[in-house]
Amino acid sequence: QVQLVESGGGLVQPGGSLRLSCAASGSIFSFSPMGWYRQAPGKQRELVATITRGGSTTYADSVKGRFSISRDNARNTVYLQMDSLKPEDTAVYYCNAYHRADGKDYWGKGTLVTVSS
Repeated sequence: QVQLVESGGGLVQPGGSLRLSCAASGSIFSFSPMGWYRQAPGKQRELVATITRGGSTTYADSVKGRFSISRDNARNTVYLQMDSLKPEDTAVYYCNAYHRADGKDYWGKGTLVTVSS
């Protein structure tokens, strides 16, 4: 098992930036892909971005060109750099890790991002 802990959320003005971190309790080498999801009030959880062990990335259309996902296997951490934030980016952001060996998904508890003036 692995524990995932997100950090870096907070209140930011429209147009601002935040960097989210997802720290794993153990090695993330065997987890692929890892990703970020978000859930806004009253809405379903949606995919934001994913990254494979080899570094291949995918993004939701709504964040392409504004968000960037990366992973540091040595530090067992996945990051989400969020730029040009919009009010519609307001949500709880969750880290996800898929363990290929047993087919299990692991989730963090989430970090709240609020974009408001």
